[in-house]
Amino acid sequence: MPPKERSGAILTVDLDAVRANYRLLRDKAHPAACSAVVKSDAYGLGAAQVGAALYEEGCRHFFVAHLEEGISLRPHVAPDAEIFVLHGPPVDTEGEFTAHGLIPVLNSEPQVAGWRKHAAALGTTLNAVVQVDTGMSRMGLSPQEIDAWLLDPHFLDGIKVRYIMSHLACADERNNPMNGEQLARFSAIRARLPQYRASLANSSGIFLSPDYHFDLVRPGAALYGIAPQGDAPNPLRSVVRLQGKVLQTRTIAAGDHVGYSRRYTASEPRQVATISVGYADGWLRSMSNQGLAIVDGVKVPQIGAISMDSITLDVSAIAQERVAPGSLVDLICAEHPVDAVAAMANTIGYEVLTNLGGRYYREYQGLAGAAR
Repeated sequence: MPPKERSGAILTVDLDAVRANYRLLRDKAHPAACSAVVKSDAYGLGAAQVGAALYEEGCRHFFVAHLEEGISLRPHVAPDAEIFVLHGPPVDTEGEFTAHGLIPVLNSEPQVAGWRKHAAALGTTLNAVVQVDTGMSRMGLSPQEIDAWLLDPHFLDGIKVRYIMSHLACADERNNPMNGEQLARFSAIRARLPQYRASLANSSGIFLSPDYHFDLVRPGAALYGIAPQGDAPNPLRSVVRLQGKVLQTRTIAAGDHVGYSRRYTASEPRQVATISVGYADGWLRSMSNQGLAIVDGVKVPQIGAISMDSITLDVSAIAQERVAPGSLVDLICAEHPVDAVAAMANTIGYEVLTNLGGRYYREYQGLAGAAR
């Protein structure tokens, strides 16, 4: 039996939709260049496949979080694609960056010093991005470190700065004053370093205003269909479809309980379907008793606690033959997208996507030639 038939659920990734989303973001940010953030295995959807598709679409700038992610991505994009590693070089790993053609984002004085030392040892100039902190207090050179940089003519010896970058903390909230504060701080830093190109906008930042675009934008979640602004219609195409398989159905009587801890009690006879997806597959337990699935366009409620390997649905409104063992129900789809699932789980779409587990059978629509 083929793996698709053996699996408990099917995760379909629409690479044509990823490409369309990239084109929308690229055009929105023009004349700034548009990169693609493919960290965490392209938010759980497959960096090899997504990276190859976006390369074919014309993307030449890719961001990952970790060194190992960059090494894994490199074979799937051509040598002219630039891969930037957001966390910079872990201690004594500078040689791995040059061996695999990766560009670090330097976030601290020790990282700058390590990259400078590596350039000197090779007797060459090495590319890097330098991150500055504009108020997120997470990574990047502090204002004091920037002052020290400007006073030290040898601070960047052997380093060619591709971009000065920072990261927005509240860009998904269009009216949050933090956006303007960070833009003002970043602009002030850039005024002191006018010789370098700049990058500030993430997915949501692209939709704030052109003032945030600078020379390079860095969309991640928006590529995968997550809404960039919570208070506006989502202009992006849905990328993911998750279909769970029915394991069995049963009729329960009034007063019967469903699942662990008796989280659901039937008030009248109900038809219950057990689906082969659980929290081990990334279907978050916080959706217990409040998630839903869609069967032939009809929304059916998830009832009871989510288990490790299964969930239960009230399918009383669905014809019995439609939810027979082996039938498919939609858990994520265009009518019930990632953001809607996240709202039911009291989280964000990023967490839903990156938690989707490894047990799904995965299908790619519009698979790029380089990833076949």
